[in-house]
Amino acid sequence: MVKTNELAHLPTESGCYLFRDENGEVLYVGKAKNLKKRICNYFQKKELDKENSDSYSINSQNSLMDNSEKQILSNRIIHSKTVLLVTQIKDIDFIVTKNELEALLLENNLIKKHYPKYNIDLKDSRRYAYILIHEGDVQWLEVVRKREVRGEYYGPFVSGQYRKIILEVLERNFRVLTRRPSPRLSKAIEKEGYYERVRQARQILKGNVDELIDELKEKMKESSSKTYYEYALTLKNQIEALESLKEKQVMELTRSVDAHIINYRVMGDEVYLLLFFIRKGVLEEKQAYNFTYYDDFLNDFLIQYYDSAPIPKEIIVPHEVDEALVDYLSTKENRNVSIIVPKQGDKKDLLDLVGHNITQTFLAGSENMTALKEILKMEKLPKVIECFDISHLSGTNTVASMVTFKDGFADKEHYRKFKIRLANENDDYYAIEQVVRRRYSGSLTKTLRSPDLIVIDGGLGQLGVALKVLKELNIKIPIISIAKKFEEIYISGKNQPLRIDKKNKGLQLLQSIRDEAHRFALTYQRLLRTRELR
Repeated sequence: MVKTNELAHLPTESGCYLFRDENGEVLYVGKAKNLKKRICNYFQKKELDKENSDSYSINSQNSLMDNSEKQILSNRIIHSKTVLLVTQIKDIDFIVTKNELEALLLENNLIKKHYPKYNIDLKDSRRYAYILIHEGDVQWLEVVRKREVRGEYYGPFVSGQYRKIILEVLERNFRVLTRRPSPRLSKAIEKEGYYERVRQARQILKGNVDELIDELKEKMKESSSKTYYEYALTLKNQIEALESLKEKQVMELTRSVDAHIINYRVMGDEVYLLLFFIRKGVLEEKQAYNFTYYDDFLNDFLIQYYDSAPIPKEIIVPHEVDEALVDYLSTKENRNVSIIVPKQGDKKDLLDLVGHNITQTFLAGSENMTALKEILKMEKLPKVIECFDISHLSGTNTVASMVTFKDGFADKEHYRKFKIRLANENDDYYAIEQVVRRRYSGSLTKTLRSPDLIVIDGGLGQLGVALKVLKELNIKIPIISIAKKFEEIYISGKNQPLRIDKKNKGLQLLQSIRDEAHRFALTYQRLLRTRELR
């Protein structure tokens, strides 16, 4: 989960995102081919709306508008709802998927789970549709929105794209009609063969794709042996079409499943663990945990977690656990509980997917920290970084900011701001000296832990002043500065700055920290100026 000011840490992969309010309630569920790009777009729209709001007014005489004006009005009303949504967003959660199709299907599951109010307002409910097999002498398929006529209904399908794929396969490869046949066509169709193709269509719509593939493979083998090559080619094309259909969401299993999928990663002495919930075959939510590594931590986690949490029928884990744990959970639940370590298939795909989400949920910042450690040649990972910036207006209302990043993400709880009193209003060096001394020699040393790295916004001169203060205080913490113009990094003991590739994740982390320190200082400086004007 990330904050609205941490969008730079979002993944660029496909998946679903959940906007939450200050109480943790889900406001909106969406899907995206590129999560970072899609989510950032919401906040860009907010700024555009803010710029244009004063120049726009709604004409109450709607009846006098032409069609194009009404369309513009409609678009702006929808846009205003989006802006209202953005103002309520406090946290952003996400789940990465393998592809956009999986994201579409997961979106449906999450909407059914949370029923977010903005999905009702901003999404077109008409796309939730069924595939209907009409009754009659010659059955045919149709996409319908309501269950109004007699027939066999399959769905609902939240994804229009997925419905289209299925219908194309059934129409092109299995030659099942997707519109009402004329009386002439009904008479011309060879009924026995057509009924067989409709039976196969039912299997596909029920999700029994593997069974049908095996059946068609047997028929293809038999046809080839009898030299019915043209029919064998038709069967081959059908099999290939069905294989492509299997590229559907691995999280939406074809049978009813009540399971928890648990995976983890160990980095240094920390365990990063995710638990995915699947109820009745539907992925509903995830929970994240982080704790210190020790032997048998997974057994202990399972015992402690299921001491109070409901126990599912299946628990999917990455490796074997104590056999006694299975007996314990089964006895506690008064029914059989399975702890499964899958090696292949859907459940292994699910386990891998959870592992991939761990990287995106916990460790995206770790990659940046590792890259920064490498470019600075540090001995240990800079998990806690403090950055200082000075802000003033023509030498007045001078302030300093200190922002803290932990594990690669903003840690706002430990932000601090300082008023600076200067003998010379334009003396940035003195301002740096004062703020560094106040941070590392006063009461803040008792309430804040020491960082792994100190960053100064500035060049070699600012770095020298800060380094002098640390030496006087006998504090040995790695310290650098970063200059805006060329994004040069100055390191103590070296006169020449480092110039790093702009794509380097370590440099990008430094830039985001420096920019956040500048934003925080500027906000405080403007606040003081506003107070003076009152």
